[in-house]
Amino acid sequence: MARRRTKRGAERTSLQGDYDVLVCGASFAGLAVARELRGARVLLLDRYEVGERQTSACAAPTDWIRALGLEGAMKQTFDRLVVHTPHGTSAWPLPFTFSTFDYPRLCELLDDQNDAEFETAKVNGRSGFTVHTDRGDVSAGLIVDALGWRRVLGRGAVFQPPDAPLSRGLEVHPFGSGRDLELWIDRSYVPAGYGWSFPAADELRIGVGSFDPRYHVKEPTVRLAQDLGEDAVRYQGNWIPHRLRPATEDGIFFAGDSAGHCLPLTAEGIRTAWYFGIACGRELRGVLEGRTTRADALARYGAFSDSHRWKFEWMLRAQRAVPRVPPRLLRRVVAAMGRPALSNWAFEHYLRIAPPPAGQDELEAAPLLVGALGPKGLVAEPVAEADHPDEAQPERDHRGRDRLADVDRAEGGEEDVDDRQPAAEREHERRHVA
Repeated sequence: MARRRTKRGAERTSLQGDYDVLVCGASFAGLAVARELRGARVLLLDRYEVGERQTSACAAPTDWIRALGLEGAMKQTFDRLVVHTPHGTSAWPLPFTFSTFDYPRLCELLDDQNDAEFETAKVNGRSGFTVHTDRGDVSAGLIVDALGWRRVLGRGAVFQPPDAPLSRGLEVHPFGSGRDLELWIDRSYVPAGYGWSFPAADELRIGVGSFDPRYHVKEPTVRLAQDLGEDAVRYQGNWIPHRLRPATEDGIFFAGDSAGHCLPLTAEGIRTAWYFGIACGRELRGVLEGRTTRADALARYGAFSDSHRWKFEWMLRAQRAVPRVPPRLLRRVVAAMGRPALSNWAFEHYLRIAPPPAGQDELEAAPLLVGALGPKGLVAEPVAEADHPDEAQPERDHRGRDRLADVDRAEGGEEDVDDRQPAAEREHERRHVA
């Protein structure tokens, strides 16, 4: 379990103070930012303890997990993806592996890589460079919102489902085991979306996600679990952003779900949170070390995030297209992806949207923003302006679902922001950022 470092009960005292950096949100993105800021006076805030509240199926490319030194949290590793449709099942060989992991343990390991102060507090909003929490106000010249899709430190209209560009997902966690990562593209479960089962050693993470936020997913999640012969127990769910949002706004940096750093179609948001979180943290480090200004860091990080927009938009187009494909034609597409050459080509391009570092040396190499997209992953160079630029037949297993018979793996909460900057805030900015 993640260590508990905050005050409890009567010891939950008033929170106040001035810091170099405030990182609001202590999950994947916030912890990735904080790991880049060792040696600075950083306050990490979250409503929950580090590692306390899991909200995803918790799987990521193994290369990313290893590059961050988080192997100790890995539960199970997979080199293929099994995809079910109403008309057949195919195994897609993968050119890289995915691993499920233990969320509390991974957060604990990632948290050990920073030396930030941590406090539990509910962030309610901000005025300039002062963040308001349920325990008091804290200030910093550099502020990061990694609190999730609500974008609490943003400005403008309230971002709320079901009218916002959000998908919805729910899963159950019965005890059990499995061999493969599995997906169900089956409109009997969800008209626009998919179901999944992700084994994690001693448990299965079974769920349904809908691209349409108005479609409720509890009943199909329970039904999928029952169809697999599993108990619908230990629920968890969340809203999932599927559209990129500005990564900087009104002097604030946004990373992870608050910036829409979650891939449409697949709803994969963990490696993107690490990818953009590291890039954000390195820009902040440059400001603290006097090698760049906050204004330049905002511009560079915002341009870096925007340079990925066309990739996110293409994924969103695919998300919108898949539910419209006739089922039998969709089955043919799914079957074609079982060919190694096509599967490798597709997944290698997919990985390059947010590629892993080639190794720990490369991960630590560059002092500033190193999220440049290249064939080797995070590249140690500054980022310029945005450049947009034959299958086995299934058999029934003991749980009543189609399984592949020995398929060869080789084949197969918010507040309006005051835009005015009083003299005190300008002085605060000068002292912390100049």
